[in-house]
Order: sequence, then C-alpha cells, then structure tokens
Amino acid sequence: ATEQAPTLSRLAELASESRRRLHAVESLIPPHLRQSLSAGPIDGLEWCLLANNNAAAAKVRQLSPSLLAHLRSKGCEIDSIRIKVQSASSH
Repeated sequence: ATEQAPTLSRLAELASESRRRLHAVESLIPPHLRQSLSAGPIDGLEWCLLANNNAAAAKVRQLSPSLLAHLRSKGCEIDSIRIKVQSASSH
C-alpha cells in the first residue's frame, strides 16, 4: 500500500530515517536513558526525539549538541533536534 501511495511512502521513509538516526546516536546516550527515548518525526532539517519523562528530556537536551555533531559527521543533513515529552495518554 505504501508503495502505491506517494504520501504514505514518504512517511514510511521518514519514519525509517528517524529510527536510523536514533540508532546512530545510541552510543552517545547513557544506557539508562535509551529506553526512555523513541524516534520522532523529521520535519525538514529538524529531528524530533520523544522522551517518556521530563528528566530524560532534560538530559537529552544537554546531549543534543554532541548528538547533532555526530549525525552531521555521518553525513546527515540536520540543523536541530527537538525533544518532546510524550504525555501518558499518547502511549
């Protein structure tokens, strides 16, 4: 279905790219935080990481400059990382 619908195909491609980005920076994220994060949407040159709680979001915000640098060194076109806290109802 996604191959026949260009919009769905593009969304699937972006979701896959977002997961690849998270995997690429995983080694820079402390092990105890990894399970609190998930790959979020890509909007142009901005990538969103989803955090389960405010504490995880705050720590990842501190790491975001090194995450950005790492992604850029891997050839990723990215200008910013947005960290969004998922509400309990969005799980």
